Amino acid sequence: MWEEKDNTLYKKFVFNDFSEAFAFMTRVALEAEKMNHHPWWCNVWNTVEIRLSTHDAGNMVTEKDRKLAERIDKLLG
Repeated sequence: MWEEKDNTLYKKFVFNDFSEAFAFMTRVALEAEKMNHHPWWCNVWNTVEIRLSTHDAGNMVTEKDRKLAERIDKLLG
């Protein structure tokens, strides 16, 4: 579940290994590019942390962030 934290939507994803985490990041990147809305993220081995906010709206959470979060969740099946 996404958490509203520090004016962002935040979620941590844990995978079996680095390859799965990287594949997930690639799928997220393609969705983000389609929306022209790019996340802040961090990846260490099997863990990906994502924070979403809209820079054009003063780094606040907007509907654009919620839509990307929804698309990200759908990538997981």
